Formats: sequence, C-alpha cells, structure tokens
Amino acid sequence: MLQDKDRIFTNLYGINSPFLDGAKSRGDWDGTKAIMDKGRDWIIDEMKTSSLRGRGGAGFPAGIKWSFMPKEPGEKPGYLVVNADEGEPGTCKDRDIIRHDPHKLVEGCLLAGFAMGAVAAYIYIRGEFYREYEVLQGAIDEAYEAGLIGENACGSGYKYDIYVHRGMGAYICGEETALIESLEGKKGQPRLKPPFPAACGLYGCPTTVNNVETIAVAPTILRRGGSWFAGLGRENNTGTKVFCISGHVNNPCNVEEEMGIPLKELIEKHAGGVRGGWDNLLGIIPGGSSVPILTKATCDNVLMDFDSLKAEGSGLGTAAVIVMDKSTDIVRAIARLSKFYMHESCGQCTPCREGTGWMSRVMDRLVDGEANIEEIDLLQEVTKQVEGHTICALGDAAAWPIQGLIKNFRPEIERRIVARKLEQGEGASASPEAA
Repeated sequence: MLQDKDRIFTNLYGINSPFLDGAKSRGDWDGTKAIMDKGRDWIIDEMKTSSLRGRGGAGFPAGIKWSFMPKEPGEKPGYLVVNADEGEPGTCKDRDIIRHDPHKLVEGCLLAGFAMGAVAAYIYIRGEFYREYEVLQGAIDEAYEAGLIGENACGSGYKYDIYVHRGMGAYICGEETALIESLEGKKGQPRLKPPFPAACGLYGCPTTVNNVETIAVAPTILRRGGSWFAGLGRENNTGTKVFCISGHVNNPCNVEEEMGIPLKELIEKHAGGVRGGWDNLLGIIPGGSSVPILTKATCDNVLMDFDSLKAEGSGLGTAAVIVMDKSTDIVRAIARLSKFYMHESCGQCTPCREGTGWMSRVMDRLVDGEANIEEIDLLQEVTKQVEGHTICALGDAAAWPIQGLIKNFRPEIERRIVARKLEQGEGASASPEAA
C-alpha cells in the first residue's frame, strides 16, 4: 500500500487551494529553474530511469517518447500537446487532477516542453469540463503573472507558452492524431501513421502528445529522482497511479496507489468493498470500458498493472475500475458499451463504421435472447475482423468488451437464447450445456 510520503497528488480531493499559494505549499514550482539548468538530456534520462509508462491507456514509456523529438532546433517549432479529453467511460482521474492540482500539470508542461525543445503546450480539454477549464486557465494565468511561464520561464531565459483548447466532446479526439486534427480546426479523424507526430504533428511540426497524468507526475519525478519512482510498483510497471473506482462499491472514489496493488485490496481498502460483500461480485472491467471484463475468479488474485492484466487477457488502460455485482445484467451492460462505440466511431474506416453498428444491433438482440446460438460465434468472428483492421484503436475498443463477454459469460448468453426459444415454443439450436 502506498505510503503518504510517496504520494504525488496530495490535493486530489480538493481539501486545500488549487491555486498558486496552495500549490507552492505542497512543493510545486520548487527549484524548477534548477531542474531546467540541468539540461534537456538530464531530464529525459531521469524520465527513462523512472520507467514511467503513459497514463492515458497505451502505456508507452514516457522518457522514450520524449526522446523522439528533434535534438536540434529546425525550421519548424516543436509542440507539446496534452490530452485532457478524458472520454473513456468510467474514467474521471484527469478532471480531478485539473480541478484540484492544476499547477502540477502546468509545471509539468513547462518541464516536459523544455526537455523536448518545444516552444508551447496546447492542453486539449473536454468541452464539458467547464469548471475544470476555469480552474486550469486560472492556474495558467497565475503562472504567467508570476513569471513561471512566458517570455522568461522561471528566470531560465526560456520562452514557453501554454494554451487551453476546449474540445466538443468527441470520444475519437482522445486518439492523438484525431486530437491534433481537431486542434487544427478540422474534423476529428485519426491520421495514418507514419509519419508519427514526433516527425509531423500539429501544424506539420514535431509534436508529442501525452496524457494529463503523465505530464503532471513529471515534476515530482524530476525532484525526487527517477530511481525513487522506479522503486515503487513492479518492474516495468513502476510508480504510482490514480485509479478510478466506480460501480457497485460502497465508496466510489479516485485514489492514488502503487502500481501492482492487488485488485481485491484496492477495492476493499479504498472503495469500501463490493456492495453485498466480495462474494456478491460478478465481474470487473479493470481499465475503462474498452478493455475486456474479468470474472470474480480472476479478480481474486490479479494485480493492477499493465503486464499482469495483459496476461489475464485484459488491460490496465486508464485504470478505471468498473465493478459489477450479481444484480448486473451483464449482457445488457456490454450492449450499452457497444452502442457507445457505434455512436463515437468517426466513420473513416469501413470495418469500424460498419462493424460497430452491426455488433451493436446483434448485442441488442442478445439482450432479449432474440438470436440463434450460432450467432455467438459469428459475433466473435466479426469482432476479430474489426480488431486490428482500423487506423486507430477505436475498432479494438469496440471489439474487446464483446470478446470478454463471450469468453467469460457465454453460458449466460446461451441461457437467454434457449429461454426465449422455449418461451416462443420453438426448438433451440443449442448445445446440451446451454440447456
């Protein structure tokens, strides 16, 4: 369990002021110029030492990603883009970081941008987060007024600007290249890669896109040392993580914990346990709605980190833990997620445009058992045709919840089909186990 001395987000619950006076009392902006004086290479090396993996879902090592930016200034300026869109169902960590600890993000933008040789940061925030936007813009204004950013950031001689751009609530704009397209004033659709943003990103310039949490933890890592951060968690899954726990628990919450904490311990210590007790658990989606659901048997022992969850056929994603007890209509729950991904598909890729709609319609029928047993395998086959065949990962995100349902709860799907056939007085095309 994470000790208080190792906690990064010490105002996650908004007990103290989010603004500059409160931020400085919590250690923000302490010795920022001294960190910058150590140079770009030192910062990137410390981030590599920390083994911090991106907190937006993909889990790519942050220090390595930063190192992809050009080493020497070229004809085109470089940019840092911060993804504060946070549209993944079940995820609500970034909005609390912005609302209660915005200066960690602002300072992180400066240090990350400096390490990359960027001239400015653009924070792309979800349009619905209006109060969070107000707080963030207020923190940026304070930082300008105090000389922490701007013409002579922290007295370092480095000019650095930060801009906030409000999106319009499109889930697809959480994908980095769709976000860049939207920033440029175009329709939010993913770009083909390569070229990758580090070579040709915002306005055709070198760009790095990172999640809010990834950038916000950077100043603390650089102050305390990459080795300190690497000492928390497990190998290749280091540091702390903000987990969002929602659903059928007694105390839904955001909590910062050590990577690799057992899922059961995370829920029982911080969320008051499953409603009705642990034995009332049906399943858990461990990383936001786009990752496959886990059964109770797996949840008993699984660890909350990238590699452990991948080994169980799911993923850490954004670490949005959605808990479902035995009162859950699991088929209906996944059907609802299917409808979400159908609605949020940008329509650019045929497998996603056509497949998400088809999968959603089949899922709607499965809810009431209005299908044949053979259609379960057909649905599984279609998810495989969508997965991995699109420009971005939205196709995967639409396919994985259904794959998890079929893998772990197929008997429930079959039971509904058989029950419906019997209700209608028809013979059911089903295996003996289904009956």
